[in-house]
Amino acid sequence: MIRDDALDALPVRSALPALTDALADGGTAVLVAPPGTGKTTLVPLVLAGLVGDGPARRVVVAEPRRIAARAAARRMAWLLGERPGESVGFTVRGERAVGRRTRVEVVTTGVLVQRLQRDQELAGADVVVLDECHERHLDADTAAAFLWDVRQTLRPELRLVAASATTDAEGWARLLGGAPVVEATGVSHPVEVVWAPPARPVRPPHGMRVDPALLAHVASVVRRALAERDGDVLCFLPGVGEIARVAGQLGELGAVDVLQVHGRAPAAVQEAVLAPGARRRVVLATSVAESSLTVPGVRVVVDSGLAREPRVDHARGIGGLTTVRASRAAGRQRAGRAGREAPGTVYRCWAEAEDGRLLAFPAPEIKVADLTAFALQAACWGDPDASGLALLDPPPPGAMAAARSALTAVGAVDPAGRAVDRGVRLSRLGVHPRLGRALLDTSGAGAEVVALLSEEVPREYGDDLAAALRRARRGGDAYAARWAAEVRRLRAVSDQSPGPSAGRPEDALGAGPGTGDERLAGLVAALAFPERIAKWDGGSYLMVSGTRAEVAEGSALRGAPWIVVAVADRPGGKGHARVRLGAAVPEEVARAAAGAVLAERDEVCWAEGDVVARRVERLGAVESAVRPLRDAPPELVRAALLDGLRQEGLGLLRWTPDAQVLRQRLAFLRARLGEPWPDVSDEALRARWAEWLEPELGRARRRADLARIDAGQALARLLPWASGEAARLDELAPERITVPSGSRIRIDYRDPERPVLAVKLQEMFGLARTPSVAGVPLLVHLLSPAGRPAAVTADLASFWRDGYQGVRAELRGRYPKHPWPQDPAGAEPTRHTNARLGR
Repeated sequence: MIRDDALDALPVRSALPALTDALADGGTAVLVAPPGTGKTTLVPLVLAGLVGDGPARRVVVAEPRRIAARAAARRMAWLLGERPGESVGFTVRGERAVGRRTRVEVVTTGVLVQRLQRDQELAGADVVVLDECHERHLDADTAAAFLWDVRQTLRPELRLVAASATTDAEGWARLLGGAPVVEATGVSHPVEVVWAPPARPVRPPHGMRVDPALLAHVASVVRRALAERDGDVLCFLPGVGEIARVAGQLGELGAVDVLQVHGRAPAAVQEAVLAPGARRRVVLATSVAESSLTVPGVRVVVDSGLAREPRVDHARGIGGLTTVRASRAAGRQRAGRAGREAPGTVYRCWAEAEDGRLLAFPAPEIKVADLTAFALQAACWGDPDASGLALLDPPPPGAMAAARSALTAVGAVDPAGRAVDRGVRLSRLGVHPRLGRALLDTSGAGAEVVALLSEEVPREYGDDLAAALRRARRGGDAYAARWAAEVRRLRAVSDQSPGPSAGRPEDALGAGPGTGDERLAGLVAALAFPERIAKWDGGSYLMVSGTRAEVAEGSALRGAPWIVVAVADRPGGKGHARVRLGAAVPEEVARAAAGAVLAERDEVCWAEGDVVARRVERLGAVESAVRPLRDAPPELVRAALLDGLRQEGLGLLRWTPDAQVLRQRLAFLRARLGEPWPDVSDEALRARWAEWLEPELGRARRRADLARIDAGQALARLLPWASGEAARLDELAPERITVPSGSRIRIDYRDPERPVLAVKLQEMFGLARTPSVAGVPLLVHLLSPAGRPAAVTADLASFWRDGYQGVRAELRGRYPKHPWPQDPAGAEPTRHTNARLGR
């Protein structure tokens, strides 16, 4: 019997005339209705003609989550006085309750995408309602794009409704070809906001980690809410692990029941949450309770302010869920749960000042998630780059490129990105294409491991995939029951989708170490994640992708020569990954699974101060085998030697005093005259290795050979021989100059701006003009008889006139045996003492 009183009380009824008119006129509409108005339950019943006087139609309702799909179907069936599977049914992965009389079928968006791939016309469906489209799940965006394509090309009569409580209504209206927006007003009860931040700062979430201090604070706020307010308490937490920890901290609450609701909760618990309770309740829930479920009796919401969203790190090849601050839109949805039935209260576990800094809406999955499955769906749809799909946000090019690479690796697409037969089979397995590859290539024998990897494994199962497999087989918890159902489903679909196989897992593994479970877990994980195969390397693991990973102290995986990292996250402030779930794997399986990146090459490099020549076999970034290389190719040796010179500098060559002087002379001429004199700075010489050092490098094999190369002889090749200027080197920048005494004194060119002539003062007597080179007066260091500086001048005439007498007065008493004439400009230069001169 239809429950007319309950149906009449649903506020969305007032918007139904406008909605039905919009669908009759244009076939599309956007329905915006607050939570609790009945958009999920009454609207499909009216559109199907099960309530009211409308024509009989078959309506498909798409929900983002399995728990929401089941709950919506049960609620509609209850309103009709029936059981699910009669007029109203549901289909989720691994479970179906649909009969011949079913007119409203509630499915998950993932199931809808699969159905569209098999039957693009969606035969038998007259209306499709995309519920909770504001959540922007990737499957929902994909389904909307496919449905619009079907309506445009195959079935213009197909009616589409995008429904949500809070959404970008104008964006969805544009996406659906200018669909009218129909708004329903709900019964809005006031909700008081209580700001309840922790007394002390807590660490922000990172990866899957939530500061235990915040969870303890949330538990204390729940206790406070129970004491200060009446009614049931709905507490929002990011994930299953946090729900379990807060439940443990609440302990016994007397006459209060503590219920845990999430996508993995047993059906009995889910049903108990959705029914009025005989006692007061605390419901600990993930974001599944934001908009998809109505929990009766709730008057208080405690909001941790956290959510869990998919993220992918393309650089490290690591994807998965991560904990983030919930958006303001999510905060409004959560708070609204307290005012569904009466005035309520929301306790927000953060400061009011932080609220304005939160994101307005959650990030669309298409912007942040792994797009491999989406790219495969697009390829199977016939649009490999998704450029022709009607999407609110286009997929990021980098993420699509990474997805294309992954699909190519598993053999799902051809070089142009089009789906091949194997790709079509993979798309129909209902798991990530990586896991689908492992399922097909083990002929279904890997179904148990694939089922484990299809959703988050409970943390208490540990990080060893083989041990987790044995734990799931033992059963005894809700996860194990769901796992067993998924194993049955995977075995069934793999039987229907035969494909190329790697043979029996035992054969592929050979006689490797460990039990059959360990070998099976390693094989499946390696087939699914070949780039995450990792080798033990100095206290951590190096993955084929190049990312380092660590396992926890005491883990059964630690120290295994080879592992596969199935699930990982990245600790805050660190560049390496942390293994959450992995499997030991024999080397032969690692080599076979990652065969696409297996390569052997000769590596000659400069390492530890010399040339190192090796023949290296690599799995991507991992060295799997190394042996010395004799008779290395000359071009590789040359490159290594040049690298050594770049790293350690030109000092590796033999720089004789003459070589150093030649370089200094050339630097002076370059600074004074420019071209054609060469630049001999370190940078310039590195850039011209081939011109001056090539012959010597061609004969060198190691560091010791570099030390035997005469740098001056090599440097002479850079002289401007072609122009003939090289012959003027000694004229323009002589190495030595003859002074008045007849001595040939070396010029110091270390300062290219002002060369220096250091000469004993007596040897310069009689010279009035300062010597110069290339037009630059030398800076003359006049030395005492003992060779110590007595004076410095660039103008000898001025020195003889003004400075000499002071030097003479100071030094003649100290060096009486040397001549100190009154008139140095007219005196005879000498290298000798007075005695040698016969005075």
